[in-house]
Amino acid sequence: MKIIVTGCAGFIGMHLSQKLLKKHEVVGIDNLNNYYDTALKKNRIKILKKNKNFLFYKSNINNNKKLSNIFKNIKPSIVIHLASEVGVRNSSKRPRSYANTNILGFLNILENCKEQNVDKLFYASSSSVYGDNKNEFKENLNTDNPLSIYAASKKASEILAAAYSHLYKFSITGLRFFTVYGPYGRPDMAIYKFTDSIYKKKPISVYGLGKLERDFTYIDDVVFYINKLLNKKLKKHDIFNIGNTKPVKVIKLISFLEEAIGIKAKINFLITPKTEVYKTCANISKLRNKCSSKKNTTIKVGIYNFIKWYKSYKLKK
Repeated sequence: MKIIVTGCAGFIGMHLSQKLLKKHEVVGIDNLNNYYDTALKKNRIKILKKNKNFLFYKSNINNNKKLSNIFKNIKPSIVIHLASEVGVRNSSKRPRSYANTNILGFLNILENCKEQNVDKLFYASSSSVYGDNKNEFKENLNTDNPLSIYAASKKASEILAAAYSHLYKFSITGLRFFTVYGPYGRPDMAIYKFTDSIYKKKPISVYGLGKLERDFTYIDDVVFYINKLLNKKLKKHDIFNIGNTKPVKVIKLISFLEEAIGIKAKINFLITPKTEVYKTCANISKLRNKCSSKKNTTIKVGIYNFIKWYKSYKLKK
């Protein structure tokens, strides 16, 4: 089976592609942008290229002419769309760029899936669409009050997906990710940033006295559930949370990192920006019911695995 993975040089894209390559041909698309360290992205691609069933195109999803040519040549059965502009706070600084990639770029993906009669399309959404919801996050909750441009762009993607699925009768599935972390993770995310600063004995910036809570989700769990969904019969348009279900306060996360690293963190407490929600907590009963199985890596195990990778990748350079 031929599967296109956009954003293959990204954190989730790289790990998912590795899993898929065990059984399928994977065609990766990524523009290798410089939002964070491009060397890390190139290293991820280098790993994927070791597999003869991996083919890489450096391309932007906003270049529809090139994208269309790729789709026509490959004729994929499944498309997993992970490419996007990321970063909640950064989206306020560059709203047009986020709208251009996350909405218009996604429109290009939808159009090409329609034209090439793709069987299934999966796309990355985000827990940020829930806004500052006080309840456990379930897929049927109202998501009409995003707190950031990034969240709004992801909500817009979900609406577009629903319309395309209704009009053109193919399966489209949204994946609402909850704070994914692990080896080869994004340097702009909390666990990576905190680890880097602790090792370098630099202060870390923490919002809301560390009382904010996040549903930190280990990368292997994310890949496990996506891989399970690929083989399931799905509705024309559906959405699934992919989270850990056990939120951790940021101050507690820091204590776990200190214990694993063996160095005390220096902390600067800052006022919480308007873009930040107080707590995220995924209800994944719908996902588990669909997959008929579960995988749940504890935060301590996940941090241990991440630190082990970080030391081999960063400290031995």
